[in-house]
Amino acid sequence: MTTLDLPGLPVASVVEPRARFRDLVASEWLKLWSLRSTGWSLLLGALAVVAFNLGTAWDHYRYWLQYDDTGRAEFVANGMALWDAFTYNAALVLILASAAMGVVAVVGEYGSGLIRTTFTAVPARGSLMAAKVLVVTVVQALFGAVVAFGSFWSTQAVLSARDIGLPLTHPGALRIVVASALLAPVCALAGMAVGALLRKSAVSIVGAFVLLLLLPAVLTERRHLSAVLAHATPLHAWQRLGDAGPAVQEPFPWSAGGAWLVFVLWALGGAVVTVLAVRRRDQ
Repeated sequence: MTTLDLPGLPVASVVEPRARFRDLVASEWLKLWSLRSTGWSLLLGALAVVAFNLGTAWDHYRYWLQYDDTGRAEFVANGMALWDAFTYNAALVLILASAAMGVVAVVGEYGSGLIRTTFTAVPARGSLMAAKVLVVTVVQALFGAVVAFGSFWSTQAVLSARDIGLPLTHPGALRIVVASALLAPVCALAGMAVGALLRKSAVSIVGAFVLLLLLPAVLTERRHLSAVLAHATPLHAWQRLGDAGPAVQEPFPWSAGGAWLVFVLWALGGAVVTVLAVRRRDQ
């Protein structure tokens, strides 16, 4: 609230209107895209992910005639072309790229000191961070969709030259594409939560790497507790949803519904932690 004092007139109070949520979203959208690194990081990340998938499909295309008849028959019968649609290495790159963008979206303003100006202009910290969460989620969802569908189309186009490519209507194909697309916003929200808690760029990126990549790598499916913890990570959830080929007997099996639930909980948890960490610590 500001006061207006004019000569010969009584003092008047002017109440500044609260920023509407859509205005906060528009502001965060412009702020994100004003950074040159945003476009470049999305472009390079997309190219790297698609390149990993396309390279695997190209290997199968190139050496297809060198496989024996049994190997080729099993490849086709088990729908193993879906394994090329989105590979494990590509998922690792996607997780790292998305988590890093989530971290930078939060920590960048703290590092530059711009966060003080932002909070002065918009005292409603919770609404501000909610707008930032929404913008990053939308951008990463679009990024994941482009990368996932682009990878599926390109890999299956290469394999179709050997008549072994699969359409999107093949059982399990759409699930792999959707799970791969949603992996990006889920990990970006996790990165935002880590950034909101740690506040340092390098430390936050390392923390996100440990949480999303290193921890799932050391957890094993051979022991019950370790398997339960592994199943609760986005990487293992994506592996469960992207599982193609013949069924493999696991010591502690779990359902695709459980994997989808892991995605939902990580996304909601990341958003809530991001908003609450900033609102409570910056009062």
